Amino acid sequence: MHGGAELLNGWMMRVVTSLTEWKQVRLGIAGTVGVVPTMGFLHEGHLSLVRRARAETGSVVVWIFVNPKQFLPGEDFQAYPRDMERDLKLLEEARADLVLAPGVDEVYPEGFQTTVAVAEVSQSLEGAARPGHFLGVATVVCKIFALTQPHRIYFGQKDAQQCLVVGRMARDLGFLADVVICPTVREADGLAMSSRNVYLTPDERRAAPAVYRALRRAEQALRAGERRAARLSELMRSELGQERLIRVDYVSVAETGALRELDEVTFPCLLSVAVRLGRTRLIDNILLPVRPE
Repeated sequence: MHGGAELLNGWMMRVVTSLTEWKQVRLGIAGTVGVVPTMGFLHEGHLSLVRRARAETGSVVVWIFVNPKQFLPGEDFQAYPRDMERDLKLLEEARADLVLAPGVDEVYPEGFQTTVAVAEVSQSLEGAARPGHFLGVATVVCKIFALTQPHRIYFGQKDAQQCLVVGRMARDLGFLADVVICPTVREADGLAMSSRNVYLTPDERRAAPAVYRALRRAEQALRAGERRAARLSELMRSELGQERLIRVDYVSVAETGALRELDEVTFPCLLSVAVRLGRTRLIDNILLPVRPE
């Protein structure tokens, strides 16, 4: 379905901010629907999801909403980067059909009192570092499922634990959509693309690629036969320790069910890291789905 004003590149895209209007719009969409949930301030990682949805579904819906419920007190909800005009221009070029960009009062109207909790997989790593974060994530993503009724919904591997939480929620609640996890998109030096990278000072930006180097060092040891999780964690911490600006929140070698920490590596497994560089918090991971040859 295509509606709205004609864009500079000839593509037709409609922007909807009212959920009342959206319900009527959604009823008029025929064929398969692909949904890309975002918090805006789009980068190439987001756009790769949009292009994947464009290739695989008939209508592409991009959700833009900075979700207050997934920010903890003292985090960067107010400061989170926003640039809707730029986002819409990028989405025109990526040939999205619809942008659903509701306000906070639309998503959480007065009296809103429902929370979606996904148990085991949300407890460790980001769940432990940011208590309550995944309650906000699961609640808003559940609402995205309900509002958009997607056939396919697209997430990036960079937020690996989020992907596992959403996948578990979708299975447990019986959503029919396919949850599609797409590879992390990186800068040339390996830094995972993130909207929060804009916070980095020049010195912090120079130090940031150590996060991916740390993961790669552990991955290379794994591929060489190292199976002791403690040794892999030590290698990651050693690499990160070479950058004085980096403060480590955690390094992890976990199984991919409930993200329990491993002593001896089994497969699949997830190597993950969270660090702070000044006021910026970066996360990254490498998933090893099968035993390396």
